[in-house]
Amino acid sequence: MMKSYDIIRYRLHNQQIAGTKFRKPEEIVDALGAVQAQDYSGGLWGVGLRLPGSTLAGIEKALKERKIIRTWPMRGTLHLVPARDARWMLELLTPRVIRQSARRYKELGLNDEIFRRSEELISQALVGGRQLTREALSDVLAKGGINPEGQRSYHILGYLAQKGVICLGAREDKQQTFALFDEWVAESRRLELDEALAEIARRYFASHGPATLQDFTWWTGLAASEAKAGLEIVEVDLMQEEIDGKHYWLKPSSIPAGEDEPPIACLLPNYDEYMIGYKDRSAMFPVLSEKLDPQAYGRIALNHTIIIDGIIVGGWRRERKTDRVVVRTKLFRPLDGAEKDALSMAADRYGTFLGMPVSLSS
Repeated sequence: MMKSYDIIRYRLHNQQIAGTKFRKPEEIVDALGAVQAQDYSGGLWGVGLRLPGSTLAGIEKALKERKIIRTWPMRGTLHLVPARDARWMLELLTPRVIRQSARRYKELGLNDEIFRRSEELISQALVGGRQLTREALSDVLAKGGINPEGQRSYHILGYLAQKGVICLGAREDKQQTFALFDEWVAESRRLELDEALAEIARRYFASHGPATLQDFTWWTGLAASEAKAGLEIVEVDLMQEEIDGKHYWLKPSSIPAGEDEPPIACLLPNYDEYMIGYKDRSAMFPVLSEKLDPQAYGRIALNHTIIIDGIIVGGWRRERKTDRVVVRTKLFRPLDGAEKDALSMAADRYGTFLGMPVSLSS
């Protein structure tokens, strides 16, 4: 029978943090299903920290080769997703997001006719493999008689991405460009509703388990009935555990490393899947003492977080110098010798990813 501590041990293993068999960025993204990436560099590091020896350039290469794409498949938030799965994910997950955005569209004066005309203008501007920045596409809208001011252009582009018309293309001088989805993604399969619900549920519980139905519903942004239907299709292939009165599901073959292994430290990026992938994140929090401010954990949980053996022990921020990166840490408690060594190894791994030395400083 699993205990509460087993939750984080299994999650570290299933999320590919405590060792992985994969060797390519697209394999990591495929296994996780999606990696939140509204912060571009954070999303790339979210893949890189799960792939020993990987580099920023290597992750970007997978994007340039269109094995991974960046778009808005769930919760109205940018994610990295496998290119071949992007279409069915959009078709499954975005209709509810679009419906929930109706009030905001109305506030901005956006309606079906404006979206239709915007699609025509932007499709004409991008056809033939062209890639344009948001600013350039805003000019296209303005010249076509559609006001792009304020947040209008952002919501127009987001809507068209969620409808599978456009997606994010290559970077141009550190600016993100947009491309036509059908031109940028050579092959992207479609699934029937039950197939799509089963596939997203299967990947989620295999990569994020142990997790609850509520966690799955949160992560996907599906209606509760849809999420339940997806779980019911695949639960025959999952293991169910009751821990502290809550029901968790996970893939039966998910066996974490033994308890005698050295500590594992990670410098998680903001909104990393290890944190954002669950509605209930309490398993990753330490027992609070009277000397610690409980709100401090809430502020840092979705920011740059330091974890050791799956438990939050502090936060970090980076300062880029000419020849190196300084990682400044704010720890909630002192570390022992083995934990300090593990954190130093995590910093070295981050340095390998960036291609420059990284030093730790408090």
